[in-house]
Amino acid sequence: MDNSSLKRTARDFASKCPVKWCPGCGDFAVLAQMQRTFANMDLPHEKFAVISGIGCSSRLPYYLNTYGFHTIHGRAPAVATGVKLANPDLSVWVVTGDGDALSIGGNHTLHAIRKNIGIKIILLNNRIYALTKGQSSPTTKMNVITKSSPSGTIDYPFTPLRFAIGLDCTFVARVMDTDMTMMAHVFEAAAKHEGTAFVEIFQRCLAFTNVEFDHFKDRTKKEDIMVHVEHGKPLVFGKNKDKGIVIKNFKAEVIEFEQGKVPPEVVVYDESNTELAYVLSGFFYPDMPVPVGILKNVEKPAHEELMHDKEKEAGDITLKSILEGPGTWETN
Repeated sequence: MDNSSLKRTARDFASKCPVKWCPGCGDFAVLAQMQRTFANMDLPHEKFAVISGIGCSSRLPYYLNTYGFHTIHGRAPAVATGVKLANPDLSVWVVTGDGDALSIGGNHTLHAIRKNIGIKIILLNNRIYALTKGQSSPTTKMNVITKSSPSGTIDYPFTPLRFAIGLDCTFVARVMDTDMTMMAHVFEAAAKHEGTAFVEIFQRCLAFTNVEFDHFKDRTKKEDIMVHVEHGKPLVFGKNKDKGIVIKNFKAEVIEFEQGKVPPEVVVYDESNTELAYVLSGFFYPDMPVPVGILKNVEKPAHEELMHDKEKEAGDITLKSILEGPGTWETN
């Protein structure tokens, strides 16, 4: 029997390793959705590679029935780049955290995005170093008391989406760990994307940032403080869908209107508009609603595609011929 033709389920992508996260951790939701996404991609197990660095989220490759690497702190994008370039047909995913990807791994993340390597970067942002017991991370908000900042943090925090969009990443999205429907939609779109896909997940850490995102999960408030970004649809939000985003004099503002009567000046979202995506990436509550969904999705040749084209152009040129060709010499 040809096992490659069998229909797979999420359970097929669950490994036999016991899952070791704190009960209630947002990582469980991400793991479950990755398993579903992989099953829906209709690829055999050997076509996946899941790469991680260091942190609570970086345990995730152990819990997926795929190939992969648990690498060292911050180096997951570099290893994933090598995997993708050596095996362009693989679906390569990076699972990382805010500290792992944006602190010690910032330079590797930067260049993977810059080159448009065809990898999927799933960044779980809990705004803390959780595995090492609660130090402030690059995304920790100012004045927050942590183990490494007992008087409150004084560093200005990273905004992961602004970082990715500023680097001209071709696919950028944000979801909440509790919104499985949106996560499914975003992961499916990321899986189909040819270049770098960067997905930030607001993820609660029960031990150290238990209330960090509570206002986004409060059913009585969340509709008024988040805007769901959808391509081709107006930027409307609010419990009664009576608020919208307009841009006046190059500045975004919130206006209110009668329910069901969206004014023409309300922005209709275009996920191919990098400038608009960059504006929304700077929205912060309580001044503006926080955007969730796919902020940017554009196509341009991935690095591995360009490399393949250059190899074809090179013809008979090999690494050996370069190393032993004109302009080289021997020393004694």
